[in-house]
Amino acid sequence: VVTREDVEESLKAKWQYVKDQEQLLKDLHSQIEETGQRLSVKQSERDYWLEYKNVGSKALANKIMNLEKDIREVKGDLHRAAEYYRNALKAMKEENDRLLERHMKLSKEKAAENAVRYLDKSSCREIEENKWLKEKVKMYQKEVSDLKASIQHLEEENIGLVTKLIDSRYQNLRV
Repeated sequence: VVTREDVEESLKAKWQYVKDQEQLLKDLHSQIEETGQRLSVKQSERDYWLEYKNVGSKALANKIMNLEKDIREVKGDLHRAAEYYRNALKAMKEENDRLLERHMKLSKEKAAENAVRYLDKSSCREIEENKWLKEKVKMYQKEVSDLKASIQHLEEENIGLVTKLIDSRYQNLRV
């Protein structure tokens, strides 16, 4: 038997889990921002060294290429991390939605069972009578459809007989 307190505790646990995941997401966003700041620092370093290179310094060309390589790696890391966290967030949301939906479904089923369990005798009798009446209605509807089909068949036979009668009278009038 699941009590209201159990359902509330379960929902509180789910909400706490969602809040924890949201905090994790915020932390991840701050890490992404830090990586973006590092990227901008590296970008400014690269710009500085490119300007220095263009002035004519060949001695530091290797350092500039290394910094460009670092920038590409940081950009790639940032892109991969962002994609990973985006996919992780999507999967986490889907899992949370699925768990919440399953929990709500189970809670609804238990609530219905508990409601039926605690009904008084007259309400139970009304429910049973309602079920019985529904069965009777189905049975009568079937009988009505059967009678309609036989009425249609008899009407078709009558139309055929009247047509034959009219044709035979017409034949007698000709004679």
